[in-house]
Amino acid sequence: MLQMKLCGDLVLRQKCEPVSEITPELLRTLDEMVSMMGEQNGVGLAAPQVGILSRFLVMMDPDTKNVFRMINPQITSVSDDKCTMEEGCLSVLGADNLPVFSNVTRPESVTVEWTNENGERVGAQMSGLPARIVQHETDHLDGVLFIDHLSPVRREMVMRKVRKRK
Repeated sequence: MLQMKLCGDLVLRQKCEPVSEITPELLRTLDEMVSMMGEQNGVGLAAPQVGILSRFLVMMDPDTKNVFRMINPQITSVSDDKCTMEEGCLSVLGADNLPVFSNVTRPESVTVEWTNENGERVGAQMSGLPARIVQHETDHLDGVLFIDHLSPVRREMVMRKVRKRK
């Protein structure tokens, strides 16, 4: 059974290794992550958030409800246009055990490539919320949290809420 890692756990700050082989265990883990994401009302979950230092993630497009199981995802291009939206994270919780949110500026659209669960290399152009989610989740694979994109003042405001939880 996978367990959610929370802000402060060092696993969230480590860079993940590429997946070299799609195994039945990996496929089971992806399915379990999709279930966890749904149970927590999330739209994305990356391997380090469940303590696994491998490059894979799951995400859902909130508009279409399509679920993506991305193995070795790579953002290959980003738009010059930026967009600021509220972000939260299942690993960054406040005293109420709910994600703490803050505005984050990111590219409006991205091109992403990944290997799917069938071992096929696929890609997509994403914009709006799906682009935001895939950027947030691929950041996790590099040990980056959304709070790292905040100004020092905003980051401290978020962390004050996180510390109240402990």
